[in-house]
Amino acid sequence: MPPSPPLRFVCAHGTHPRAELALELVWAQLASQGVAEMQPTLGWVYLTDDLAAEASVVLAGLHHRLPNVAWVGAVGVGVLANEVEYADEPALVVMVCNLPAESFRLFHGRQPLPALSSWRHSGPLRELVGDKIGAWHTHTAQVHADGQTPDLPDLLAELAERTETGFLFGGLSAGRAANHVHLALDPHGADPMGQSAQTPDQGLWQGGLSGVAFNQRVRIVSRVTQGCEPVGPRREVTACERNIVYELDGQPALQCLLQDLGVNTTVTAPDWPRDALPRMRATLVGISEADEALMAHGAHFGADTRVRHLIGLDPARQGLAVSDMITPGMQLAFCQRHAQAARQDLIRICAEIREEFDPTDHPGRPPAGAIYISCAGRGGHHFGAPHAEMAIIAHALGDIPLVGFFAGGEIARHHLYGYTGILSVFGA
Repeated sequence: MPPSPPLRFVCAHGTHPRAELALELVWAQLASQGVAEMQPTLGWVYLTDDLAAEASVVLAGLHHRLPNVAWVGAVGVGVLANEVEYADEPALVVMVCNLPAESFRLFHGRQPLPALSSWRHSGPLRELVGDKIGAWHTHTAQVHADGQTPDLPDLLAELAERTETGFLFGGLSAGRAANHVHLALDPHGADPMGQSAQTPDQGLWQGGLSGVAFNQRVRIVSRVTQGCEPVGPRREVTACERNIVYELDGQPALQCLLQDLGVNTTVTAPDWPRDALPRMRATLVGISEADEALMAHGAHFGADTRVRHLIGLDPARQGLAVSDMITPGMQLAFCQRHAQAARQDLIRICAEIREEFDPTDHPGRPPAGAIYISCAGRGGHHFGAPHAEMAIIAHALGDIPLVGFFAGGEIARHHLYGYTGILSVFGA
């Protein structure tokens, strides 16, 4: 068997109010990079919501030009490419790569990701696992989803169980209109479940999940940046009811919050709201399960920590209402989000990823392409200048193809996040 060609990614981006002309701009860039000669197999396409109504035009145009490429993607309130952020304007970003076709599988509403035990090996889909012929297994998966899907956290948890690592990465389609489209087009339908090939107009999805699964031969290094700075110690939830926390470390939760914020008052003082409420409005809550790491890397949150809003107070019982379900034993820390913390945390995850591709430890396996999914509430204004978020990544990773979008929620591991960034880098 001849050796596989070197892994290569190329990307392009453009803006135009007419989708077919935005696509022409993108295609001219791809063609100039020799996209046809590299024989791409997998592509990503992200559109701003200004072009959502013409998503089928974009997908059909890409399929016509590259008929053998499988496509995944989503609509966002903005889209991202190398050092560029498009927001509040019609824009399109595209990236393709030449991963071996046997190393990935698409999934969507009519072709769900099977359980690990459900894959069958047959014909060209067989691969060596150790010294034996075995089934094709999902190692990790990229997911795009409609945020209006009922029971979405449960669906993500179930999907994660269908991977060997339990690791997902991705985001929720987002837009100012209700047209939260995500895309998944398999041009061949040559999957283990025997589905027929799709046509471009069947590659658009609303509701549910879609994406691409990768086997263990695809190297992906992924990190989560929360952009938050803890303002107090790790605490354990010792009394709660649904989403209301009543005790932390055996102490009244509201009093713990005042203490961690450095507010020199007590709940029994008549003027405590005047002193405390301005600080509380800028405070969020980081939570994790009892068996997960709340803190990591010193003063930073760990990858399993979800940052949630404080949505109410119960002064009579000294309770705090959080925008997530809380159970006894969970770990919790109060935190605040600001530009300096966001920049520092993004720089941190970029440095960690760069170390994973250090040529001393991984010779011949440089980073080849990347996907960055950021919250619609972040972007340039949150980092102090237009395109600043992407500039930080480019400075850290160098000139590698990168695309992504501003999402309505971010997915990492089996959790749904908000106000975060998910950076995933593919290695040769």
